[in-house]
Amino acid sequence: MILGTSELDVSRIGLGGNTFGWTCDEQTSHAVLDAYTAAGGSFIDTADGYSAWADGNTGGESESIIGSWLARRGHHDDLVIATKVSTKPDRSGLAPDNVRRAVDESLSRLGTETIDLYYAHYDDPSVPLEETVAVFEEIRRAGKIRYIGLSNYTPDRITQWVEIADAVGWDRPAALQPHYNLVHRDDVEGPGNRGQVAADLGMGLVPYFSLAAGFLTGKYRRGEEPTGARSGAVAGYLTEACFNVVDALESVAAAHDVHPAAVALAWLRERPGVVSPLASARSVEQLGPITDALTLELSVEETAWLTALSDAAHEAR
Repeated sequence: MILGTSELDVSRIGLGGNTFGWTCDEQTSHAVLDAYTAAGGSFIDTADGYSAWADGNTGGESESIIGSWLARRGHHDDLVIATKVSTKPDRSGLAPDNVRRAVDESLSRLGTETIDLYYAHYDDPSVPLEETVAVFEEIRRAGKIRYIGLSNYTPDRITQWVEIADAVGWDRPAALQPHYNLVHRDDVEGPGNRGQVAADLGMGLVPYFSLAAGFLTGKYRRGEEPTGARSGAVAGYLTEACFNVVDALESVAAAHDVHPAAVALAWLRERPGVVSPLASARSVEQLGPITDALTLELSVEETAWLTALSDAAHEAR
């Protein structure tokens, strides 16, 4: 599917690289990448900051692992590789000189001459937006990146970026990466929110946290204390209304003989404006729902049921 106003043709589910170098070593990461592409996946997402939060890491680990896999593979003309700038501890923020250095370092780690999609990972209000827009256009014209994306930007700042670019005939961002899933919709859907702004400006949505940090996989149960590397991120979902969503996912999944995560991704994949939800896996076994979601089709009734329960969960929060 074509991403926004770009010429990038991406698979309907993207593979997040945040686990690479964190909960997934290089050998396993390569196996996950092999299995994802063998199943028809073509959209790989990472960031220069992945995975600086892990003990002993400094950032860039995910890009380096993807780079070694690409080198072994020998080509990537059938893939779309996306990465981001602003969160690597020694390359934080969006000051122009920092972006110039960061993109060169990402290119080196990935082992590519051009990055297909390069995101401003987080807004940096300390830098005039005109300077940020200008340096992204500079590296695009230099051939270091093909298209620009924005992640975690507010609707107002997205609009301002596009106004600055339009005023001088520069490329608009092609993609917007928001936090979006069955139990987190408020800041994407509705008048004036990210979804409407992206649609008005021709940007494709590439949601992250598509599985709500694992909550929508069914791994967390009523009355049980969450455990695991991402357990802290699910605290806001431990409500009866959100667990009702998980119950419905499990019921629909059983009808299709797939994992609940595949159903959650298939639902999100078909939301207005969404091009390719992202999901990550720390093993080939965990990848199954992601590849199933590439082609899983939900019925109108199943989609409506999940949406109604999602609506109820949002009303209850």
